[in-house]
Order: sequence, then C-alpha cells, then structure tokens
Amino acid sequence: MRIDRQIDRMDIAELKAELETLHSASFGWALNCCRRDRAEAEEVLQMVYLKILEGKACFRGEASLKTWLFAVIRKTAIGEHRKNILRKLRWSDGSEATRTLVSPLEQPGAAFEKSETQALFQSAMKSLPRRQREALHLVFYQDLSLSEAAEVMGISIGSARQHYDRGKKRLREYLGQTESAYGISWRGKENPGAV
Repeated sequence: MRIDRQIDRMDIAELKAELETLHSASFGWALNCCRRDRAEAEEVLQMVYLKILEGKACFRGEASLKTWLFAVIRKTAIGEHRKNILRKLRWSDGSEATRTLVSPLEQPGAAFEKSETQALFQSAMKSLPRRQREALHLVFYQDLSLSEAAEVMGISIGSARQHYDRGKKRLREYLGQTESAYGISWRGKENPGAV
C-alpha cells in the first residue's frame, strides 16, 4: 500500500499516545458497531490498531484523528460482520438459526446497564434503525458534530441530520410509550442547547 509520507519513530510514538487517549471512546464506538458484543468489539479494535500501525490505514489529516479513527473502526466492524455471516452460512446446518442469543442486558459488570432507566434507554436505542442509532451514538456519546458524524458514517451531512432527527423522534416516542408503564417522566428533560 502506498504511504504519502514517511512515518518516523516520533510520529509513531505520537500516534500511539493519541490512540491511547482515544481508546475508551474508540472501544465504546466499536461496541456500538458490533451490536454490543464485547469480544467482537475487542477483536475489531485490535484489528484497527494493527491496520494503523502496519500502515494499511493511514491518517492523512483530512479530518480530525477521532473522526478518521471512528470511520476505520466502523468499516472494519462492517467487514468483519459480513465475514462472520458468510462463515456462519457456510457452516450452518440450520440448527444454529434457532438458538437464542444472550441479551447484553444479562451480561454482568457493565456500568451503564445497572439501572432500570439506563436499561430502558439502551432498549430504546436498540429499537432504532442502524443509521439512526449510529448518528445518535456519535453525537451524544462521542461528542462529534453532525458533520463529523456524517464523515464517520460515510454519508452527507443532510442525511446525517435526517437520521439524527428521526432517531431523536423515535426515541421520544419509544420512551413515551414506556413512561406510563414504568412511572418515568421523560418529557421536559431535553437539553435546550442541543442541535
């Protein structure tokens, strides 16, 4: 693969330091891209770091490092998911299709899943289509702007804004439906400074 500039030892050290700084946010994004499967997210993130350090994925400064890194994570996760699906289809005898997956809410130890309110919110997020979920995750959890989220997702800013707005609307509707069942008031808690 062609590399536009030579990377010397100082650049690699700086890159490693930046990757360490962004590691927890990167893992959160990888977890989201891997449908909350911790093992798959860890594997994807390791593959991304190897791609970067081996020069297979090169940061050219066209976006922020975080935006570029999240795009690499997303593309790697999608590629691995496709490979896994093909592998399962090739080796499946049909009995695997009937097995049930363990819900991420049943995995102990994850801090965000401990309270009932957070579990409801996670359930609401999972009910969203993938693009809406990605847009909301990038803006709310990763503090990216809509234009940065659009770049990570590989779509126009108009599309990102549409997915973001529709996702917020669907979340409100979903949480409004559960509000009466659980006695939780979701209304009136919006951030007036949000986009």
